[in-house]
Amino acid sequence: MSTFAPKTAIVTGSDSGIGRATAVALAEAGMDVGITWHEDKAGAEQTAGEVRSLGRRAVTARLDLTELPGCGEVIDALARDLGGLDVFVNNSGTGASRKFLDTSYETWREVVATDLDGAFVCLQRAARIMLQQGSGGRLIAVTSVHEHQPRVGSAAYDAAKHGLGGLVKTIALELAEHGITANTVAPGEIATPMTGQTDLDPRTVSRPGIPLGRPGDAREVAAVVAFLASPASAYVTGASWAVDGGMLQMGPQAGSHITGEEWRSV
Repeated sequence: MSTFAPKTAIVTGSDSGIGRATAVALAEAGMDVGITWHEDKAGAEQTAGEVRSLGRRAVTARLDLTELPGCGEVIDALARDLGGLDVFVNNSGTGASRKFLDTSYETWREVVATDLDGAFVCLQRAARIMLQQGSGGRLIAVTSVHEHQPRVGSAAYDAAKHGLGGLVKTIALELAEHGITANTVAPGEIATPMTGQTDLDPRTVSRPGIPLGRPGDAREVAAVVAFLASPASAYVTGASWAVDGGMLQMGPQAGSHITGEEWRSV
């Protein structure tokens, strides 16, 4: 039903975790992949090696989303190296564990610049490339369950992810006429370096507060991203896909079953 046939993709923050799993999943789907890193160049090269082992091209570049608006030039350069851009996955992000009253303006700006301002610049650059190509495209932002629900100690992160979710919904409305879809993927707790669970098998970890009883695997998030990047998702836009083991459904249930005040602490 869709003539969209993606051959090229960029995945930001693909030196580890969800980004790496996504880059590999897109390579498995037949795409050449642009890979970005901020601090871990060796990790990006490892991801590139996995992509190449699948018979696809991989190009790497350093991306600092706080270098505004210059970070957009990295997206332009990667797209040129790839020979086009069909799928853009904004996965890079950061956070800070600080209560609202203890959050400095400097911390606020770093998180919001990375998770929202930089995402805006890169999504816009990617969209302009897709528009110029004239063959449609897929814009996907990896947000968090905190796109929808807050967490104590995450004021800047929550604000940025809420904002990113709203931005993507607006992009979906404005770019639909050009055959470009825009969606978010909102992970819950995933076993990645960001959550201090590098190389951990999530099936060995108990999480009673999550209906499925465990953290997620990065490949489980990547599988949803790969669907949204595929021709099969042609009629899906402006949506947020929670990949959280049911975590977001626990609001009233958790509220009635938490028996202590520990949740108030970071």
